[in-house]
Amino acid sequence: MKRLVIAISGPPGSGTTTLGKAIAKKLKLKFFSPGLYFKKLSKRGREGKIALALLKTKYGTSRKLHEHIDNLQIKKAKTGNIIIEGTLSVHFLRKLSHYKIWLNVPLKVRAQRTAHREKIPFLQALKEIKNRQSIERTSWKKIYGFDYFNQKKQADFVLNTAKLPVGKSVGKILDFIKLKEFNPN
Repeated sequence: MKRLVIAISGPPGSGTTTLGKAIAKKLKLKFFSPGLYFKKLSKRGREGKIALALLKTKYGTSRKLHEHIDNLQIKKAKTGNIIIEGTLSVHFLRKLSHYKIWLNVPLKVRAQRTAHREKIPFLQALKEIKNRQSIERTSWKKIYGFDYFNQKKQADFVLNTAKLPVGKSVGKILDFIKLKEFNPN
């Protein structure tokens, strides 16, 4: 049996963590999130606030920190049998993953999901997502030299989950994986 590696990426609030964990459970694979690892570096506040606060610091946007996190996800991918969900996972795991999935979800839907999850008003969630997205895009462009939204072009499968519940989204991804397994062309 091959040592399956699936990379999932998408913009903030698109549900990559939720889907990554659900698929890992369904396929009995390990799960790793560079973003959750990043958030554990600061243990204060709401999940979204943690990442944003850390991203605004010199340490949070340092090349050294992000290379450490990138190398960690690469190391984990090399062990196989894992779902790795992260903002830059499609890019960094393009040669190590069997499947690269990009979640393409409109900003308004991402803000609605974030507002619900964080129990905050929609307009606050929208502002936070826009802010985080802007900081990430600027930082990643500076550190890596590319806009991480362009990973969509590197993905094997792009899924808009805006109108899909988690179970249906998982099903569509698993259907894609099965289709590729039996028809690799």
